[in-house]
Amino acid sequence: MPPSVVVLAQSSIIVSFPHRREIRALCGSLLLCAATSLGGARVAHAARVAAPVLTAADGAPASVYPAGATRPSIRPKPSDFARAGPYGRRAGAHAVARSTAKARRKRRKPGLRGNPARALLAFQAMQRAYYIPGSGLYDGEPFSYLWPFSQALAATISMASIPHSGVSFAREIHAEMFGLRSYLDTNNSGAPEGTYTSTLAAFDGRVAPPAGRGGTKYYDDNDWVGIELARLYRLDRDPTALSDAEAIMAFEMAGWQTSPELPCPGGLPFSNDAEDTDRNTVTTAPAAELGVQLYRITGNVQYLQFAEMAYEWVRACLLQPSSLYADHIDRKGVVEPMLWSYNQGTMIGAGTLLFRATGNAAYLYQARQTAKAALAYFTPERLGSENPFFPAVYFRNLLYLDSVTHDPPGPTIAQAYVDYAWQHLRLNSNLFVAGSPASAQLLVQAAIVQIYALLSSPASTYF
Repeated sequence: MPPSVVVLAQSSIIVSFPHRREIRALCGSLLLCAATSLGGARVAHAARVAAPVLTAADGAPASVYPAGATRPSIRPKPSDFARAGPYGRRAGAHAVARSTAKARRKRRKPGLRGNPARALLAFQAMQRAYYIPGSGLYDGEPFSYLWPFSQALAATISMASIPHSGVSFAREIHAEMFGLRSYLDTNNSGAPEGTYTSTLAAFDGRVAPPAGRGGTKYYDDNDWVGIELARLYRLDRDPTALSDAEAIMAFEMAGWQTSPELPCPGGLPFSNDAEDTDRNTVTTAPAAELGVQLYRITGNVQYLQFAEMAYEWVRACLLQPSSLYADHIDRKGVVEPMLWSYNQGTMIGAGTLLFRATGNAAYLYQARQTAKAALAYFTPERLGSENPFFPAVYFRNLLYLDSVTHDPPGPTIAQAYVDYAWQHLRLNSNLFVAGSPASAQLLVQAAIVQIYALLSSPASTYF
């Protein structure tokens, strides 16, 4: 492991600051904090003998996004942590070694190795721990929010995109497509008129009635789902996936904020809640990516035009002098300058996609400028201070740019990130933990699966 990554586990200063999706005390949900707190956890939990249980996070302050979005979490004991060899075998675990040798004798085909093998082990652990058999849904309260569900879907489609794996994920994809329908809301869950700004059908942040309460639709969550549905259509030409992706695009386009009373008119708000007036990089840039995806599939120039408009709005309103992108702008014109890796990633990806769609070299130049600034700013320590979901988005887009420029710093960084997690933040069950106290969550697991799968796949499958 590079020394700069190892230092991550030994010492760091965590600063509290607000973010719409993170608890205000960042140690509640971070890869970094899991590593720094592990030594103390060994002492604090030494006497425990009970197995990890599903539980809500304790003491996490409320955030704008529902606190339950990252639940359930699995709190491990120190003895639950794996200390792995190159492909997951515990040092000195003779029984496991014998079992592995026996399995090799029975195996008729060569097994997976390296990143594909680790991706599969992490995926299987995700399904065992969080998937609710027969439902198409993942565990939560009682079901997961759309945000982690979208990332589980992304993990599955990323696994299906690994070439020559010899493993079919058709059954899992079919189940998740069935489960996705549970979030579809065509009437805003029956809420009074004026509660929400959009009446178009889209996917709620929670399972919609009658199985759940439904409610607010988040533009970024719908972006993530739409991006995966477009990938799925390219993978197996499923017409339902394409029609759903286009319906999401209609929801995004209708959400564009055109009021001249707004400072820097344009952009997409965080959600369709009437009180939510901040416009974000993370809602608008992924919508641009989805627009280019759908333009490439359908040839509908309106999608490309929207993608260009969305991309240019983020550049005009949220680009900082550092060549990095701020988080959002509020209704008074105040820009929240906080820098997050996924915001840089989605703009890198949008610029690269627009370059490939239009041939306009300015887009590629801008993507490279952002990547250069992001690589300098997002050190291993900073990436470690974010929920793994953020770096997963960042790495995907950085790797996609690398595939065009053939100047690949991305794979080395992404590989070091997941290798550190494999060695230090993995349980015997192959679940990965983050936070303080360390806990495993669907959102974390899906992110690690994606990174390993992306490192195993050609960039042409990323969008």
